[in-house]
Amino acid sequence: MIKRDKKSTIGGPAPQFKMRIDPALREQLDAEAAAQGISLANWFKNLAREALKKKGIEPKG
Repeated sequence: MIKRDKKSTIGGPAPQFKMRIDPALREQLDAEAAAQGISLANWFKNLAREALKKKGIEPKG
């Protein structure tokens, strides 16, 4: 089961962010996200939030 980030629906749909990822890396990232029971997009958002917090910045949204 994939968990959806419920916060993204506040204020309407969030803009898309596109990036190119090597297929072999994408496979690894998909596997890790699936192991955590979340989508790859939510996995990236969690990583970004953690990185901001490590720098003393409180993530918005």
